[in-house]
Amino acid sequence: MNSIVAVNSDWGIGANGVQQIVIPEDRKHFMEITKGGVVLVGRKTLEDCGGPLPGRKNIVLTRDQSFCIEGVVAVNSPEKAFAAVANEDGKNVFVIGGDTVYRIFLPMCEYAYVTKIDAAPLSDSFFPNLDELPEWSIEHKTQSYKRIIESYDKHKEISYSYVLYKNCKITAA
Repeated sequence: MNSIVAVNSDWGIGANGVQQIVIPEDRKHFMEITKGGVVLVGRKTLEDCGGPLPGRKNIVLTRDQSFCIEGVVAVNSPEKAFAAVANEDGKNVFVIGGDTVYRIFLPMCEYAYVTKIDAAPLSDSFFPNLDELPEWSIEHKTQSYKRIIESYDKHKEISYSYVLYKNCKITAA
């Protein structure tokens, strides 16, 4: 299992249930990595995505026992979510948020695909800072890219990079 996330420079991932900085190239990167795989997502994050992600098996972790959306497998506990992905190829299973779902499943993730955004808008949800966790190490990092973002701060240039982290406590089978 893996996680994939875009984090601000303070490891913030959103405010009021919404990702504050959206970089089109990062969305494309996310789609390429997760396409054909399984995404494990919380209900609020699924709503922020606009519904089930096409071309992927969508497993939604929710406390709402009546939650039912076409194209989604709804589960009501982390144990049921883990059971729902147990027969999947772990290399193609991606935890995509929100913060509670990340915290539950991060210890079981072998890799974390992190887009690091050099900006820090006010956030109320955070991803664990992998740079401070001794079990996580950087496997690969790209150059820094620049993009003008209009949704965060009109015409502000934002730098970002892609970093692949490996959980050293998990060994490949």
